[in-house]
This record gives sequence, C-alpha cells and structure tokens, in this order.
Amino acid sequence: MRHALKLAKRAYDLDEVPVGAVLVKNNQAIGEGYNQPIASKDPTAHAEILAIRSASSQVGNYRLPGTTLYVTLEPCAMCVGAIVHSRIQRLVFGASEPKAGAVKTNGLIDMEYLNHRVVWDSGVLQEECGLLVQEFFLSKRAAKREKISHES
Repeated sequence: MRHALKLAKRAYDLDEVPVGAVLVKNNQAIGEGYNQPIASKDPTAHAEILAIRSASSQVGNYRLPGTTLYVTLEPCAMCVGAIVHSRIQRLVFGASEPKAGAVKTNGLIDMEYLNHRVVWDSGVLQEECGLLVQEFFLSKRAAKREKISHES
C-alpha cells in the first residue's frame, strides 16, 4: 500500500485525483498505475485499470488469478467490473469512497450475479490515503474560490 500511495502522489502532482494501485503476485509487483484520465484524455484511465492492463501485458493473459490489488481508494463500479473480469483474487484498499465506492460503500463487488468472487479488505493506511484525497479536493475548492474572487 505504501507503493500505491507513492503512485497516488504522482497523480496528485499531475492534478489528477490522487489514486494509486499496485497488483501483486507471489510478493512481486506485476502491474501498477495511478489516475490519469485527464492527462490521457481517457475516462477509463483509473489507477486500477492501468495496473490491470500493465499486469496483463506483463503476464500475457487477461486473467490474473492468485493476485492481490492494492488501491489507495475504494474502487468505483467500472474498476470493480475490471477486477472481477480479470479474476483478481484479493482486493485491499485504503480509504472508503462515500459516494461512488462500489465495494464497501455500495456492495457491487459482492453481488450474487457476478461470476467471480473477490476477497476484499479495507482500511489499510486509511488515514494517509484519505487525507491525500481530502487535501486534493480542498486545494481544488480553494483554487476555485480564488478564481471566483478575482473575477468579481
């Protein structure tokens, strides 16, 4: 998770929502990513998706059994879909996403109709992961207020 946090900070530095992800198999990182939808002009360029793409390319398969995905923020519905379809065994995330989280918050990952079950844990380095996201959005709001006050 510490490596995922470093990746999230890269996203933050690029003015992207600071989320980082690392996919591990046999205690080796096989894929990683950080949010880049703005820079890449790709709405699917979430940290989890990029980590899955990287790992799939490295192992030469779109299925990733026996892997654990570490993510700094609770995945959204799109990312949960990719996690399930790629057959990731375990998901570990730091901070919950109180609106769009699709694991703990909205339970999508545990729906009975899904053809693969993912074991998941939350709260790992929760405070650090959550503070990074909070700081990002606080700075965005402050910049927006500053811009509005200059326009007035």
